[in-house]
Amino acid sequence: MNQTTKTITRTAVLLALLVVLQTVTKAAGQIVTGSCVNCVLAVGALMLPLGGSLVLAAASPFLAFLLGVGPKLLAIVPAIAVGNLVYVLVLSLLLRKKESAGLPVRLGGLAAASAVKFLTLYLLVVQLLCRVLTLAEKQVQTFTAMFSWPQLITALIGGALALVVVPLLKKAQK
Repeated sequence: MNQTTKTITRTAVLLALLVVLQTVTKAAGQIVTGSCVNCVLAVGALMLPLGGSLVLAAASPFLAFLLGVGPKLLAIVPAIAVGNLVYVLVLSLLLRKKESAGLPVRLGGLAAASAVKFLTLYLLVVQLLCRVLTLAEKQVQTFTAMFSWPQLITALIGGALALVVVPLLKKAQK
């Protein structure tokens, strides 16, 4: 199998896994679902070529919207895609070729990617979209709660899980 076919296949498998995880964990809430999604995004960032991981990151919130997971407002979905893209890009740039790096380097890269994702989502959703969209006060409160500290927590948890899973997956590939 050539490299392009492998990339497309692996991207499709991770997209399918996202759909399953989002469906199965929907009732468990944002922390569980978000952590699972971020784990898959981080696995993609660390195992796929950049193009595949960016497709995964961009498609994820649109799939979630179609599944009824997360915000019920389509205008928020592109902002979530941007947050995911930033997370995957930073993880990929900082950690993709650093399998042999020590734990502090890997955790530092994860912390940086998680912080940038959190900041991106907070600025786009809470500080921009909640101000320019016509939303009820309850919606603003909900989006503020969803797109503040839980984003940092779920990105850290998901990324930490990926740091454990990726070496196992790479070993299994050999």
